[in-house]
Amino acid sequence: MKRILALFILPFFLLSLACCASGGETIRTVRVNEVTHSVFYAPFYAAIALGYFEEEGFRIELINGGGSDKSMTAVLTGDADVGLMGPETAVYVTGEGKSDPVMVIGQLTKRDGSFLMGKAPDPDFTFEKLAGKSVIGGRSGGMPQMTLTHVLKEHGLVNGENVTVRTDVQFDLMGGAFLSGSDDYVTMFEPAASAMELAGEAVIVASVGEAAGEVPYTCFMMKQSRLQEDPAFAEAFLRALYKGQQWIAEADPDTIASVISPEFPDSDEALLSRVAARYREIEVWSADPVMREEAYDSLIEIITEAGVIDSAPAFASVVENRYAEAAVAGK
Repeated sequence: MKRILALFILPFFLLSLACCASGGETIRTVRVNEVTHSVFYAPFYAAIALGYFEEEGFRIELINGGGSDKSMTAVLTGDADVGLMGPETAVYVTGEGKSDPVMVIGQLTKRDGSFLMGKAPDPDFTFEKLAGKSVIGGRSGGMPQMTLTHVLKEHGLVNGENVTVRTDVQFDLMGGAFLSGSDDYVTMFEPAASAMELAGEAVIVASVGEAAGEVPYTCFMMKQSRLQEDPAFAEAFLRALYKGQQWIAEADPDTIASVISPEFPDSDEALLSRVAARYREIEVWSADPVMREEAYDSLIEIITEAGVIDSAPAFASVVENRYAEAAVAGK
């Protein structure tokens, strides 16, 4: 009987050991639903790999949502503790008047991270060349599609008039649809874009983010009720993230590639270094997790221009900066 009892208790004892940090503190599993898995989020992955989240008592469990709408749903339903997605989704949810909205608590990227890809090299590419062409541009109302639409408009192109931007292809299926279909261009994130290019399947012709300029593009979000229940969690989470942002600002592409490589087991470090260098060149990463109000205004301009909303919620009803500000201040 004692042996049976011991066998019953042992798994729970081992589990308790696995859930404790070296200092005896319990490690908390934090479920983060990310819109996609990309080198674009390198500061976050670096913070994980370098142990910054463990220092705060967290173990990060990553879930690939495959689109901002799916990531937002996961946060709203409680299937994720934190969402990493485009802030436009928080604007939409707040605009719907939900009693428990999702708040932006920290910013990760400040430019569109997608690249426009064609099927042949074009060293003299300009966006005007998209006239009369078909582009797979992402989900309608998503930041990739709206940022692309913004860039096209600046070059005299309007979807449905002199260019076709497809919004009917699921985010994580866009590359395959482009390679197997007759569309002329597609927007892709890294490392998928560089992998396609190195395989000779497609060619990067332009950076959408470089053409569009700065805009808050990918942010961490939590439900308002969760923030009220556990404000210390949000600050600790962003404290770890900020360390990753500080680290990546000084690291060279090869070092970045080496550190984040466990997140991309199917990509060699040479490819990851190439991608990190490309993102560094166009300055996609935010220096800290605080979203500025002028950046929010730029976001709203792009969303309004896309015809998705008529009026925008106030900055303070979408963004809660107190935790990011405290993390940066080191309080």
